Amino acid sequence: MATSATTTNHATAGRIQTAGPRRKARLHGRWHTPYVFLLPALVLLAVFFIWPAVTAVQLAFFDYHVVSPPTWVGLDNFKRLLGDPRFFTALKNSGLFMVGMVPLLVGLPLLLALLVNLPLRAIKVFRLLYYLPVVTSMVVVAIAWNYVFHQRGVLNWALTSVGLFDKPVQFLLDTGWALPALVLVEVWKSAGYYMMIYLAGLQSIPTSLYEAARVDGASSWQRLSHITIPLLRPYLAVVVVLATMDSVQVFTSVFVMTQGGPQDHTMTLGYYIYDKAFREFDVGYANAIGLVLWAILIVFSLVSYRITRGKVTVP
Repeated sequence: MATSATTTNHATAGRIQTAGPRRKARLHGRWHTPYVFLLPALVLLAVFFIWPAVTAVQLAFFDYHVVSPPTWVGLDNFKRLLGDPRFFTALKNSGLFMVGMVPLLVGLPLLLALLVNLPLRAIKVFRLLYYLPVVTSMVVVAIAWNYVFHQRGVLNWALTSVGLFDKPVQFLLDTGWALPALVLVEVWKSAGYYMMIYLAGLQSIPTSLYEAARVDGASSWQRLSHITIPLLRPYLAVVVVLATMDSVQVFTSVFVMTQGGPQDHTMTLGYYIYDKAFREFDVGYANAIGLVLWAILIVFSLVSYRITRGKVTVP
C-alpha cells in the first residue's frame, strides 16, 4: 500500500512539473494578446489626439491661411502676441472666469455633496436633479439661459417684482453683467460633476471616525473641520485642478450666448482661437495662441495641485 501511494505521489508530482513548463509556454505564446486589445484604443489616441497635437505645434511656427501654402515664420506668431491688444483682453477675461468660477466650483459642490450625503428619504432624487445639468448639452443649456437672461425673461421679472431693479436689464448686452452671467451658467452646468467627486470622497470616510468623535463630544462643526475636510483634501486637489482647467477653457457658452461681446468683454482665449482660425483663417496664429493656452493650463494646474495636495491627517 505504501509503495502504491508513493508511486501515485511521484506520478502526480511529475504531471505538475510537466504542466508548469507547458503552461508557461502557452502563456509565452500569447504574450501579444493584451497589446492586440489595446491596439484600437492606441490607434484612436494617435489619430484624434497625438497627430492633431503635433500638427498644431508645427503650425504655430508657420504663416498659414488655409487657401495658401504654409510659410515658415519661426517665432513671429508669438511675437505678434506681445503687440495684440485683443489677445491680452482675452487673457484677462479668461483670468476673470477663473477667479469667478474656481471658488464657486470648489465651495458650492462641497455644500451640495454634504447635503446629498445625509441619510434622508428620496435623497437619490436630489442627487439626480443636481447632476442632470452635467449630462445636458452645453448648447441646450446656453440656449435655455438665453431665455432666462432675456429682457423679458424670468430673471428680470423676478428681480423687478421684488424691487431689486427698477427696470429690466439686458444682462448679455451689458458690459458689467455679461461675464458674471456666463460664470453663473458655467457653474450651474458643472456643479453637479464636482459634487459627485466630493460625494465619492465622503462615502469613503469610515463612519467609525464620526462615531468616535460623537462619543468624545465633538460638535457637527468640529467633525466637519477635523475629520471631513482633512480626509477630503485629495479630492479637493482634484476639484481645484479640474475647475481651473474648465474655467480657462470656457468656449461654448461664449459662442452661443455672447459671441465674445459686448465689446470683447466675454471673449476668452478659447473663443479668440476660434475667431482667428475659423473667421479670419489665420490658422498659424491661432495655433500659437493655443500653445500659450496649453502652457497656461499646465502652469495653473501644477500650481493648484501643489497648493491643495498634502499628507492627510486627522487631528
